[in-house]
Amino acid sequence: MQLDEIKSLYLKHKEPSLFHRYITNNHIEPLLNNFNEFLNIEIIGKSVLNAPIYGLNLGNGEKRILMWSQMHGNESTTTKALFDLFNTLSSKHEALNILDNCSLYVIPILNPDGAQAYTRVNGNEIDLNRDAQDLSQPESKVLRKAFETFKPHYCFNLHGQRTIFSAGSFNKPATVSFLAPAQDKACTVTANRKVAMEVIGAMNNALQEVIPNQVGVYDDAFNLNCVGDTFQSENVPTILFEAGHFKNDYARDITREFIYTSYLIALNYISNNTIIGDNFNSYFKIPENEKLFYDVIIRNAKIENSLLDIGFLFQEKLVDGHIEFVPKIEKIEKLDAFFGHREIDANGTSVLSFDGQKLKVDYENVFVMINNEKISLFSK
Repeated sequence: MQLDEIKSLYLKHKEPSLFHRYITNNHIEPLLNNFNEFLNIEIIGKSVLNAPIYGLNLGNGEKRILMWSQMHGNESTTTKALFDLFNTLSSKHEALNILDNCSLYVIPILNPDGAQAYTRVNGNEIDLNRDAQDLSQPESKVLRKAFETFKPHYCFNLHGQRTIFSAGSFNKPATVSFLAPAQDKACTVTANRKVAMEVIGAMNNALQEVIPNQVGVYDDAFNLNCVGDTFQSENVPTILFEAGHFKNDYARDITREFIYTSYLIALNYISNNTIIGDNFNSYFKIPENEKLFYDVIIRNAKIENSLLDIGFLFQEKLVDGHIEFVPKIEKIEKLDAFFGHREIDANGTSVLSFDGQKLKVDYENVFVMINNEKISLFSK
C-alpha cells in the first residue's frame, strides 16, 4: 500500500470519539455496538474487579493474527488506532484484501481495571506482562486461553512507551518502537524470529518516509515471564509494538496515526506474502532505544555558585476523568549527554520555584521563576 493512500484512509476513518490518553471500557463499549454486523464480539472473561474483557473476531482468511492492547492500562494509543483500523476494514475498501486472507482476533483492552484507574498494573497491582508463566491473574488466563484457542500464526503485542526514549543515541524521539522478542537466553535469531523481523522491517521501511530516524527497537534480553517472549518461545512469530512520543504530542493523537500506518503495513504485508524470514536483515539496521530524553531541560541555571541543568519529567495524573501532566524535577546536574523535548536556556540566571524557593529534586509544579519571570513548563 502507498503511504498517501494510508493517510487518506486514516483521515477518513479515524474514530473521533476516542482521543487523548484516557481510554476505558466505557469509551469503547458504545463503539462495539457499531460493529455487530462486521465482526463477532464476545465477552471472553472478567477482570479482577469483574469488568468484562472483550474479544473481537473478524476476517475469514487462513492466516491467523492475535492482537491485544492495554495489557498495561495506561497505554492506550494502540487501542485508539485499533478502532481506526476497525472503521477502515469495515468500510470494505476495494484496495484492502486483508480480511480475505487473514483472520484477526483482537482484545482491545486486556486490563480494564488498569485502564479505569490509569495504571500500568491490574486490580491486584500485578504487571500482566510479567505473569506469562505463573498465570496468576484472570486477565493473564484470558489471554492465554485466546492464544491456545485461536492458535495464531502471528501475535501483535500492543503497548505504549514513555517520553524518555530516543531512537539510538541521537536527538530523535522514539515515536514508534518494535521488538522481535527473544525466545531463549542466548537470544538466538530463530526461524520464527526472522519472520517477525521481516514484518518489522517492512513497517520500518514505510515509517522512515514519514518519521525518519524516529523508529527504534528494544533490547531483546530474554525474560520468559513476559508474554511476548513466552509466545515467541512457543514458535509463534511475535511482534511488540510501542507507541512513543512525537513532538508536542502528549495526547498521543499524532503517534496514533503512525501506529495505524504500522498496522496496515504489517497486515497487508502478511496478507499478500508468504513470509519465511529471508528478508530479516533490515531489522538490524534499526537503532536500539536509549533513555536520553527529559520532557524539559532548563540549561545553564545558576544553582548556588554553579551552572547546572534541571531535568523535568511529566507525571501523568488522572484527575476527574482526564489526564493532567505535572512536571517533576528528576535531576539537577550537568545533562550534556541528554536532550529535552523542550529546552529553556536560563543564561546563567537563578531558577526558583514559583513561590521563590530553592528548587530540589522531586519538586512538582507547572511553573518556575527564571530571572524573576514566571515560566510555564507545559502548555496544554
